Amino acid sequence: MIIDENIAKKTALHLLQINAIKLNPENPFTWASGWKSPIYCDNRIVLSYPEIRKFLSHSLAEKIKKEFNGDFIIAGVATGAIGIGMLVAQELEKPFIYVRPKPKEHGQKNQIEGQFSPGQRVVVIEDLISTGMSSLNAVKALRDQNAEVLGMMALFTYGFPLADVAFQEVNLKLQTLCDYSHLIREALETKQIDSAQAEHLKNWRKNPSEWDAKDK
Repeated sequence: MIIDENIAKKTALHLLQINAIKLNPENPFTWASGWKSPIYCDNRIVLSYPEIRKFLSHSLAEKIKKEFNGDFIIAGVATGAIGIGMLVAQELEKPFIYVRPKPKEHGQKNQIEGQFSPGQRVVVIEDLISTGMSSLNAVKALRDQNAEVLGMMALFTYGFPLADVAFQEVNLKLQTLCDYSHLIREALETKQIDSAQAEHLKNWRKNPSEWDAKDK
């Protein structure tokens, strides 16, 4: 995965400035998985900042232009990537759909929402990659409907090895604007964390399921 250093730096700074990403090594957050984490990421916050969402959606759109040619549609992964995905589709003047975690239990029981036809070429947009499971669930839903999924673009990834393996296993290319290493570097340079906290954050990423805030 190739990351543009300039874009990664600006993305990290934006996410930190608006508290879309919060760092708290001493008082960790608890994820839905039960993992204790010194970092919490909610990239939906970027939608409330016009200039930042413009920068991020433009950056994603430019990466897509460089990577993919011809006709394709944009798919956002619900719910976090619906907003940013639609902005990307608007900039590219492409159709937009979104993919639910599972089919609705009423109505037409759709999992894929929007005008979609089997066989279409699709670029998937995500706001955040952690384990990759929810992202790849959306990809499976599209492929089950015979979509040709060209790749996935995301704002940020933690860079967990298990996510890398999961994407490789389904033969899907992932690209992101920013990753965990760039984020920690910018937080350190802007003095939002000190060097000891930076090491603490790096240690968490090595084995997040077993990490203990007391292990410093």
